[in-house]
Formats: sequence, structure tokens, C-alpha cells
Amino acid sequence: MRVTLPHSLGKDEVRRRMHEHGHEIADHFPAGMASVETDWPHEDRMNLTVNAMGQRIEGGIDIAEDNVTVEMDLPAMLSFLRGTLEGAVRKHGGKLLTKD
Repeated sequence: MRVTLPHSLGKDEVRRRMHEHGHEIADHFPAGMASVETDWPHEDRMNLTVNAMGQRIEGGIDIAEDNVTVEMDLPAMLSFLRGTLEGAVRKHGGKLLTKD
């Protein structure tokens, strides 16, 4: 799954927001249904590992000057959730990337 979200915030502001709100990703799943681990291998990439419904989903978020790309490798068992997950990424990611 790959979703690209445009923004006009610049890399520095997106990085700041991602560092400040990255821990909230698990909050977008029903309570207790998922755990999320994040790490930053470099300043423009946040790796994600989501454990949900007994499945491990690897992915990451790449920050560019005018967009953010979210990629997740969905296991075949969870491929039916692709549309739902893409919608959630667009909704919640869009809120994070909207100017205050």
C-alpha cells in the first residue's frame, strides 16, 4: 500500500510534527487492537512496525519538501483492509499536514 499526501509545510515542519505526533498512530486503531513501533533511520524517514490482529506490518513514512509518502507492506491476510487503511492514512495524515 502506498499513499502520497501533498503538503505546503516544508520538510522541517513536517519532521517536527511527525516527531511530536508519531506516537499517536496506534490511537487510530480500536483500543488494544494494535501496537506501533517507530524509529528514525535518518531525518526524512520514519520506519513503522504495526502489530495488529496477529500480523506484523512493516512500512515507513518518507518526508519530501512538498509531500509525504506512506508505504505499508500488507500481508495477504490483511489485504482486504487496504482501502480502509488508505482512507485512514488520508484522513489522519491530512489533518497532521494541514497548516495551523
